[in-house]
Amino acid sequence: MSAKLKIGWIGLGNMGNPMVKNLVKAGFDVTVYNRNPEKSNTLKESIDVKIVGSPAAMVQDADFIFTMLSDDAALKEVYYGPSGLFSAMAAQKFIGIDMSTVSPDTTREIASGCKEYGIAYLDAPVSGSVKPAEDAQLIIMVGGEEEAYKKAEPILAVLGKSSAYLGSSGSGNIAKLAINLFLGITAQGLAEAVIFAGKNGMAAEQLMPLINAGAVGSALTKLKTDNIVSDNYKPAFALKLLAKDIRLATTNGMDTPVGKCLSTTLEGAVKAGFGDEDMIAVIKYLKQSI
Repeated sequence: MSAKLKIGWIGLGNMGNPMVKNLVKAGFDVTVYNRNPEKSNTLKESIDVKIVGSPAAMVQDADFIFTMLSDDAALKEVYYGPSGLFSAMAAQKFIGIDMSTVSPDTTREIASGCKEYGIAYLDAPVSGSVKPAEDAQLIIMVGGEEEAYKKAEPILAVLGKSSAYLGSSGSGNIAKLAINLFLGITAQGLAEAVIFAGKNGMAAEQLMPLINAGAVGSALTKLKTDNIVSDNYKPAFALKLLAKDIRLATTNGMDTPVGKCLSTTLEGAVKAGFGDEDMIAVIKYLKQSI
């Protein structure tokens, strides 16, 4: 069945790139578009994909069009821009699937626009960063029409280890924001524990194995151990993107004490110049600010 489905993919960043590779390996016919064409050309050197020069050029020959973009503005441009998907909607009916982390309001707006053209639209953000994307171990949270979700399931199964249908448009976004709120709180808590230990003479390489072996250890603490111990913050998930997600959560009603503290910390870290580093670089900001 995969060979018969034609997929359009928009967004070839740290996450989109390996996800497209997994689709091609599974036998799907994939056409890509990226605002920076160099990324499309580089990808084509390693796998068999078609390249188009605009989102609109993708519509005519796609059963599904996926987006994996950095923020709400980029997603809206893909749909509403002069060469966006809506500019060519009459060409063919497809199912739109957005895997970005964006506001539920943006999702509902685009879903409403798609409905006017008879197009189904799913919000399907993912839990997991670059390595899970490479290994097809993402967790996918889906909102929108259940019938469209069922049609998309075989494709989602190639991208992640599980997917869950959660309800109406925006449900996937809410789940993702809740998870990233917990993610950010955990990251800041880990950073504060390491800083506290360091102030009392215990090195991170001593503390981290204890954390990882105990009840508070998790996939996240293990994943970030090398970053902390080696003081290397190459981004798997950039701090500025986590800050964006927490702003979205705040807009959608997040007003808890620890969440507010996290928001303040992340905004401060971005302003201090740590936004392009991995999210656990929050430890660098906290060390210089306390």
